[in-house]
Amino acid sequence: MAALCAMAVGLASPATAHAGEPDIIGRWMTKDHDGVFEISQCGQEVCGKLAGLRYTTDMPRDKRGEPECNLPMLNGFTPDPETKGHWNGHVTDPDTGHVYHAKLWVSQSGDLKLRGFVAVPLFGETETWTRYTGDIGPACKLP
Repeated sequence: MAALCAMAVGLASPATAHAGEPDIIGRWMTKDHDGVFEISQCGQEVCGKLAGLRYTTDMPRDKRGEPECNLPMLNGFTPDPETKGHWNGHVTDPDTGHVYHAKLWVSQSGDLKLRGFVAVPLFGETETWTRYTGDIGPACKLP
């Protein structure tokens, strides 16, 4: 799914989940290593924002012309009632503004899996993200 790939293009200390928090909480590097998402508790839900980007000139901007730095792109994640450790919510493609259904979970290897889809998970794409423990510079710039 091109939208999921586009979403991934465009999170100072190691972030790990604390006792009682979901294991998806923390900073995660996208599959292409060009973006870092910070996933956190947002009330009763889990959400995520784009907190770090690799760029060489100006800060990338979304379809409205707003900077992608701190752009909320993972929203409304709640525990999946059928699959322990999985979370259901939505992912927003910053280039188009389209909102897709999504699932998040941590694999046995410790990587985060993000599956974005239209209608049913069968019609989607899964990306693998890794924990990020590095620094993020001013204006969300990754080293």
